[in-house]
Amino acid sequence: MARMGLIQRGGKIRELVNRYRAMREDLRAGMREASSLDDRWDIYKKLQYLPRNSAPTRLHRRCLSTGRPRANYRDFGLSRHVLREMAHACLSPGLVRSSR
Repeated sequence: MARMGLIQRGGKIRELVNRYRAMREDLRAGMREASSLDDRWDIYKKLQYLPRNSAPTRLHRRCLSTGRPRANYRDFGLSRHVLREMAHACLSPGLVRSSR
């Protein structure tokens, strides 16, 4: 199980990303439409003043059941450990376990 502080930090980052999403998209659209280099530079400075944790690249996928940050499958939202246990228990339909 992941530490609760790390999971809560991820939740705060997710909230920041959602709060600043529209502003960030507007600034990026303005950057694409800017005609002069000075206008682009001003918009770039405004982007830099946004909180660092409001960037969507700061988000990290975690396992829904354990909170493990690594080895997650997007289709299931689970880490490889949990997915393997579910496959052995026949709890996930359509998933075939490999055995040699």
